[in-house]
Amino acid sequence: MVTLKHPIPGPLGTAFVKRDDDAISPSYTRSYPFVIDHGQGSLVWDVDGNEYIDFTAGIAVTSTGHSHPEVVQAIKDQAEKFIHMSGTDFYYPVQIELAEKLNSLMPGDEPKQTFFTNSGAESIEAAFKLARYTTGRPRMIAFIGGFHGRTMGAMSLSASKCVHRQGFAPLVPGVTHVPYAYCYRCDYNLEYPKCDVHCVKYIEKTLFKRFIPADEVAAVFVEPIQGEGGYVVPPPLFHARLRELADKYGILLVDDEIQAGMGRTGKIFAIEHWGVVPDIVTIAKGIASGMPLGAMVAKKSLMTWPSGAHANTFGGNPVACAAALVTLRLIENGMMQNAERMGERFMERLKSMQAKHPTMGDVRGKGLMVGVELVKDKTSTEPATQLRDAVVQQCFESGLLMLGCGISSVRFVPALNVPAALVDQGLEIFEHVLSKAEEEV
Repeated sequence: MVTLKHPIPGPLGTAFVKRDDDAISPSYTRSYPFVIDHGQGSLVWDVDGNEYIDFTAGIAVTSTGHSHPEVVQAIKDQAEKFIHMSGTDFYYPVQIELAEKLNSLMPGDEPKQTFFTNSGAESIEAAFKLARYTTGRPRMIAFIGGFHGRTMGAMSLSASKCVHRQGFAPLVPGVTHVPYAYCYRCDYNLEYPKCDVHCVKYIEKTLFKRFIPADEVAAVFVEPIQGEGGYVVPPPLFHARLRELADKYGILLVDDEIQAGMGRTGKIFAIEHWGVVPDIVTIAKGIASGMPLGAMVAKKSLMTWPSGAHANTFGGNPVACAAALVTLRLIENGMMQNAERMGERFMERLKSMQAKHPTMGDVRGKGLMVGVELVKDKTSTEPATQLRDAVVQQCFESGLLMLGCGISSVRFVPALNVPAALVDQGLEIFEHVLSKAEEEV
């Protein structure tokens, strides 16, 4: 078992948190006072020497685990050659090689092209601009519960938490939000949709008839599995219906794979589980094992904007690209398969806990993107936000790093190469903490 040698937070950690409070913007969303010193794989150590199991992977970013030796070596090798040359104005092989690789991995047979960014929000901004430019249409559709980033365009598409938007109006105009995989005919059970057939009809039968003209809509932005919204897996036909609707009205389908992609669900892109081919895919987080890198990949026929229409000084940085090429190789050669196996292990163990814990509501996910909804009791299914927050805090105090999402869910997003022994150990901590928290809250 993980052993904590010192009080949490220890004296060094406490001092760093105080310095952080004085020096860094209060807008950051720290869940608990964990101050990392170093990490290896799915284990991390704080500055006071305490060891933890990491089920966050830096918010689904360190896909190959902390400081994977092959990724570290690729970073060192590229840094010794050159660190920056701006791919917007010059050429370098590692950026071209990564673009070719990403293009080849995209769903669908049509040729693709890549635009590099530094982050998920920048990838969304690029997709937003390209959709408007190539269609000549001004409007966008996005989903309640969705999260696409915090820059102004990305935030305009997001609708997961009010605090993200409060105080920043007016946002970018022309964005309309609809419920995610929701059917007015069915009960909407907390964050988890049940409907198969009527999910998208609201857009066509109500929105397009009463509110916005379909021929003014450039794109629909959708997460294959909602991340910040609660790790919500849509019903089986949702994405297919959305694709059909987009095709019918000449609307682009933008697939936000920022949290769900890069092998996390057992496939390179989560949308592949539903056999749907998007027009544009946005990528970030797990693509480069922690290096700042994102991408917007689109069908080549849509890349109609001219030189100078959009650019990015640091996007496709050579060091980040070198890390990404190794990351993708590792993901394809075993880690994605491990994510699928370990995801099944998570689901099996978590579902077996449900019978013993009245506060465990829905257990959902694909691969190593797993969420558990905590409720006040299974008969009411009322969200238990206070319990969720207590569980996350107490897991930290017990040597397990976790994060919440949605109204009252916890998420399990370890590195794709997490070993079975750590999965079992982490889940033992989680269940012990949940049992204790159920008694206290």
